[in-house]
Amino acid sequence: MSLGSTSAVARLGAGAAGAVLLMTAGCSGAAPARTTEVASTRTPSHPASASPSPAAPLAARFRHPLPGMPAVHGGDVYAAIAPGRLSPAVAGDPSYLYVPNSYGDPITTVIDQRTRKVVRVLHTGFLSQHVTPSYDLRTLYVEASEANRIVAINPATGRIEKRIHQERPYNLYFTPDGAHGIVMDEQNDTIAFTDPTTFRRASLVHDRSCQGPNHADFSANGRFFLVTCEFSGSLLRISTTTHHVTGRLKLPAGSKPQDVRLSPDGRWFYVADMDRDALLRLPWNRLEVVGSTMVMGMPHGIYPSRDGRFLYVSQRMAGQVAVVSTRTQQVVAHWSAPGSHPDMGGLSADGRTLWLSGRYDGYVYGWNTRTGTLVAKIHVGGNPHGLLVWPQPGRYSLGHTGNLR
Repeated sequence: MSLGSTSAVARLGAGAAGAVLLMTAGCSGAAPARTTEVASTRTPSHPASASPSPAAPLAARFRHPLPGMPAVHGGDVYAAIAPGRLSPAVAGDPSYLYVPNSYGDPITTVIDQRTRKVVRVLHTGFLSQHVTPSYDLRTLYVEASEANRIVAINPATGRIEKRIHQERPYNLYFTPDGAHGIVMDEQNDTIAFTDPTTFRRASLVHDRSCQGPNHADFSANGRFFLVTCEFSGSLLRISTTTHHVTGRLKLPAGSKPQDVRLSPDGRWFYVADMDRDALLRLPWNRLEVVGSTMVMGMPHGIYPSRDGRFLYVSQRMAGQVAVVSTRTQQVVAHWSAPGSHPDMGGLSADGRTLWLSGRYDGYVYGWNTRTGTLVAKIHVGGNPHGLLVWPQPGRYSLGHTGNLR
C-alpha cells in the first residue's frame, strides 16, 4: 500500500467547440464555478428491493422509454446505484478487482479489495481489454481482442466458466432492455448487435465516418446511444431499436474521444477528448458540443460519484484524477499518484474508493473519495486496462467496466 496526498485545485473550464450536426433542439448553460466538498454521502432510505417514487411531471428526456427497460425513478439516471443498493443477485459475490492486461501476458489478475492481495491470475487471452458485467449481473465478460474471444467468469467464484468466439471484441455493452449485446469491434470499425448471451451477431453497423468505435452510453429513455470513434475524432448516434445511425458529429482537428457518460439528470453526455485535454458536454437532444471543461494530461475514463455530484475523470498522462462538479461543470480538485497513468476502473460498492488501472506502469491505484488521498497501490505488471470493481449496486448493466443503472 502506498499513501499520497490531495490538492484541491479549482480550474476554470469553458469554451464551446463547433461541429457538424444532424439534430436540432435547445440547451442551457452552466452555473458559476465554486469549490465544494468532494464526498459521496448519499445513503439509501430503503432496501435495494424497494423502488423510490417517480417524480412528476416527467421531463422530455425520460419520456417514451424503450419497451422492457426498467423505469428511471426520481429524475435520477443513477438512483439505483447509491451505496448499499446491491441486488440480491450480487450481494454474495466476493469483493474483487478484475484487472485485464492489454499487452504482454494474456491474463486477467483478480485482487481482493479488502486485503489488496492478488488471489488468482486467469488466462483470458491476448489483448484482454475490458471486464464487463452481463445485463443480469450474473456473469462477467473479458473482451480478449487479439484472442478473438469473450471469456465468461462466474463472479460468485472469480473463475472462468467458458470461452466464446467473437471477432476482435474491444468493448461490450447491453441495450437497456437486455435484448442485445453490443460488441465494439474497434479493429474492423464495426458495431455488432448480438445475442446478449451467445454473442452471435445479428446486425452490423458500419459507418464510413467512424474509425475505431470503442466507448458508448445510452440516453435516459434508452432510445439511442452515442459511440465515440477514436481514430476519426468523431461521434455516432445510433437508434437502439432500428440499429441505424441517426446522427454524426465530427469533432475539431486533433480530437481523440474516449469514454462517454450520461449525466445523473440525463441532460448531458460527457465525452473525454483525450488528445485535446477536454471533457466535452453535449445536450441529450442535440448532437453538438456546447461546453467543455479543460483537464490536463489525456482524460480517459469518466465515473459519476454515488451521489451524482461529481465526475471522477482519469488523466492518463498527468498521474491524476480530476474531480468535476456536475453542477458547475468545473474542476474542483485533483487527486494525485506520482508516476502513475490512471486509466479505467470504477467505484467500490460503498462509493468510498475509486479504483483505477495504471495503464503504462503496471499498478492498480485506489483513492479515498472523501479525502482524495491515495490509499492503495497494487502491483500487477504489464499494461492493466479496463478494470472492473465488483460487486456494484444497481439493477442492470449497460456494459463497459460497470456502467450500471
